[in-house]
Amino acid sequence: PAPPTMGQQRHTDETDRTGFDETTNYLTRTLAKVVPTGLARRAVVVSVDTDRETYAVGEPVEITVTFRNRLPVPVEVPTPTNRRWGWEVDGVLEATDERRYVSASPLTFPFRAGERKTATAVWNGTIRRSDGSGLDRDEPVAPGEHTVSAFLSVDGGRARIEDSTTVRIE
Repeated sequence: PAPPTMGQQRHTDETDRTGFDETTNYLTRTLAKVVPTGLARRAVVVSVDTDRETYAVGEPVEITVTFRNRLPVPVEVPTPTNRRWGWEVDGVLEATDERRYVSASPLTFPFRAGERKTATAVWNGTIRRSDGSGLDRDEPVAPGEHTVSAFLSVDGGRARIEDSTTVRIE
Protein backbone atom coordinates (compact mmCIF):
# COMPACT_ATOMS: atom_id res chain seq x y z
CA PRO A 1 0.00 0.00 0.00
CA ALA A 2 1.02 3.60 -0.51
CA PRO A 3 2.65 5.32 2.46
CA PRO A 4 0.33 7.46 4.56
CA THR A 5 0.22 11.19 3.98
CA MET A 6 -0.11 13.97 6.50
CA GLY A 7 -2.69 13.01 9.11
CA GLN A 8 -3.04 9.40 8.03
CA GLN A 9 -1.97 6.40 10.05
CA ARG A 10 -0.95 3.05 8.62
CA HIS A 11 -3.43 0.29 9.37
CA THR A 12 -4.46 -3.15 8.23
CA ASP A 13 -7.71 -5.12 8.27
CA GLU A 14 -6.98 -6.18 11.86
CA THR A 15 -6.74 -2.59 13.12
CA ASP A 16 -9.34 0.11 13.54
CA ARG A 17 -9.26 3.49 11.79
CA THR A 18 -6.89 4.91 14.42
CA GLY A 19 -4.32 2.23 13.66
CA PHE A 20 -4.76 0.07 16.75
CA ASP A 21 -5.80 -3.54 17.14
CA GLU A 22 -9.29 -3.43 18.59
CA THR A 23 -9.96 -7.13 19.05
CA THR A 24 -12.41 -7.27 21.93
CA ASN A 25 -11.39 -9.38 24.89
CA TYR A 26 -14.39 -9.29 27.22
CA LEU A 27 -12.50 -10.57 30.27
CA THR A 28 -9.88 -7.85 29.80
CA ARG A 29 -12.58 -5.18 29.36
CA THR A 30 -14.33 -6.36 32.53
CA LEU A 31 -11.12 -6.34 34.59
CA ALA A 32 -10.20 -2.89 33.24
CA LYS A 33 -13.43 -1.44 34.67
CA VAL A 34 -12.19 -2.32 38.17
CA VAL A 35 -9.22 0.07 37.88
CA PRO A 36 -10.23 3.61 38.94
CA THR A 37 -10.16 6.17 36.12
CA GLY A 38 -7.55 8.36 37.85
CA LEU A 39 -5.19 5.41 38.23
CA ALA A 40 -5.79 4.33 34.61
CA ARG A 41 -4.86 7.84 33.39
CA ARG A 42 -1.63 7.80 35.39
CA ALA A 43 -0.82 4.28 34.18
CA VAL A 44 -0.73 5.19 30.49
CA VAL A 45 2.30 7.03 29.15
CA VAL A 46 2.78 8.58 25.72
CA SER A 47 6.03 8.86 23.79
CA VAL A 48 6.69 10.41 20.40
CA ASP A 49 9.74 9.96 18.19
CA THR A 50 10.76 10.83 14.65
CA ASP A 51 12.88 8.76 12.30
CA ARG A 52 15.64 11.41 12.38
CA GLU A 53 16.45 14.69 14.10
CA THR A 54 17.29 16.79 11.02
CA TYR A 55 15.39 17.18 7.73
CA ALA A 56 15.61 19.27 4.56
CA VAL A 57 12.77 21.72 3.84
CA GLY A 58 9.81 19.75 2.45
CA GLU A 59 11.25 16.36 3.40
CA PRO A 60 8.70 14.00 5.01
CA VAL A 61 9.01 13.38 8.75
CA GLU A 62 7.89 9.98 10.02
CA ILE A 63 6.29 10.33 13.45
CA THR A 64 5.94 7.31 15.72
CA VAL A 65 3.57 7.58 18.68
CA THR A 66 3.58 4.93 21.40
CA PHE A 67 1.07 4.53 24.21
CA ARG A 68 1.98 2.14 27.02
CA ASN A 69 0.06 0.79 30.00
CA ARG A 70 2.62 0.57 32.83
CA LEU A 71 0.35 -1.58 35.02
CA PRO A 72 0.26 -5.39 35.14
CA VAL A 73 -3.55 -5.20 34.86
CA PRO A 74 -5.81 -3.99 32.02
CA VAL A 75 -7.03 -0.38 32.06
CA GLU A 76 -9.47 1.78 30.12
CA VAL A 77 -8.82 5.51 29.75
CA PRO A 78 -11.98 7.52 28.97
CA THR A 79 -11.64 10.15 26.24
CA PRO A 80 -14.08 13.08 25.93
CA THR A 81 -14.64 12.67 22.15
CA ASN A 82 -14.12 10.00 19.54
CA ARG A 83 -10.63 11.46 18.93
CA ARG A 84 -8.65 9.26 21.30
CA TRP A 85 -5.27 10.77 20.47
CA GLY A 86 -3.58 13.19 18.13
CA TRP A 87 -0.29 14.73 17.03
CA GLU A 88 0.75 18.35 16.54
CA VAL A 89 3.53 20.39 14.99
CA ASP A 90 4.26 23.63 16.85
CA GLY A 91 0.85 23.34 18.53
CA VAL A 92 -1.06 22.94 15.23
CA LEU A 93 -3.20 19.77 15.27
CA GLU A 94 -2.06 17.39 12.51
CA ALA A 95 -0.19 20.37 10.99
CA THR A 96 -3.37 21.99 9.67
CA ASP A 97 -5.60 24.80 10.83
CA GLU A 98 -8.56 23.39 8.86
CA ARG A 99 -11.62 22.95 11.02
CA ARG A 100 -11.91 19.40 12.38
CA TYR A 101 -15.25 17.75 12.89
CA VAL A 102 -15.06 15.32 15.78
CA SER A 103 -18.05 13.61 17.33
CA ALA A 104 -18.62 14.63 20.93
CA SER A 105 -19.36 11.00 21.79
CA PRO A 106 -16.98 9.90 24.54
CA LEU A 107 -14.99 6.69 24.07
CA THR A 108 -12.54 4.66 26.07
CA PHE A 109 -9.02 3.73 25.09
CA PRO A 110 -8.55 0.14 26.32
CA PHE A 111 -5.16 -1.40 27.15
CA ARG A 112 -4.33 -4.96 28.10
CA ALA A 113 -1.92 -5.51 31.01
CA GLY A 114 1.42 -3.96 30.04
CA GLU A 115 0.19 -3.34 26.48
CA ARG A 116 2.03 -1.03 24.12
CA LYS A 117 0.16 0.52 21.14
CA THR A 118 2.06 2.21 18.34
CA ALA A 119 0.86 4.38 15.44
CA THR A 120 2.79 6.10 12.67
CA ALA A 121 1.97 9.33 10.86
CA VAL A 122 3.89 11.18 8.17
CA TRP A 123 4.18 14.97 8.24
CA ASN A 124 5.10 16.52 4.90
CA GLY A 125 6.98 19.49 6.41
CA THR A 126 4.22 22.01 5.76
CA ILE A 127 1.38 23.61 7.69
CA ARG A 128 -1.94 23.58 5.84
CA ARG A 129 -3.55 27.01 6.12
CA SER A 130 -7.27 27.55 5.66
CA ASP A 131 -8.63 31.05 5.02
CA GLY A 132 -12.27 29.98 5.04
CA SER A 133 -12.68 30.43 1.27
CA GLY A 134 -12.03 26.78 0.50
CA LEU A 135 -8.69 27.58 -1.10
CA ASP A 136 -6.36 25.94 1.39
CA ARG A 137 -2.61 26.17 0.89
CA ASP A 138 0.38 24.28 2.24
CA GLU A 139 3.07 26.56 3.69
CA PRO A 140 6.51 25.04 4.23
CA VAL A 141 7.70 25.63 7.77
CA ALA A 142 10.64 27.97 8.24
CA PRO A 143 14.07 26.45 8.75
CA GLY A 144 14.86 25.96 12.42
CA GLU A 145 13.60 23.87 15.31
CA HIS A 146 10.00 22.65 15.43
CA THR A 147 8.18 20.79 18.18
CA VAL A 148 6.36 17.57 17.31
CA SER A 149 4.03 16.38 20.07
CA ALA A 150 1.52 13.59 20.60
CA PHE A 151 -1.26 13.38 23.15
CA LEU A 152 -4.06 11.35 24.64
CA SER A 153 -6.97 13.64 25.55
CA VAL A 154 -8.47 13.06 29.00
CA ASP A 155 -10.54 14.82 31.69
CA GLY A 156 -13.19 16.26 29.40
CA GLY A 157 -10.51 17.49 27.00
CA ARG A 158 -9.07 19.90 29.60
CA ALA A 159 -6.00 17.76 30.22
CA ARG A 160 -3.70 15.66 28.12
CA ILE A 161 -1.19 12.91 28.63
CA GLU A 162 1.52 13.98 26.23
CA ASP A 163 5.11 13.90 25.04
CA SER A 164 7.09 15.97 22.56
CA THR A 165 10.31 15.98 20.62
CA THR A 166 12.14 18.54 18.51
CA VAL A 167 13.14 18.28 14.86
CA ARG A 168 15.40 20.61 12.94
CA ILE A 169 14.49 21.76 9.41
CA GLU A 170 17.47 22.99 7.38
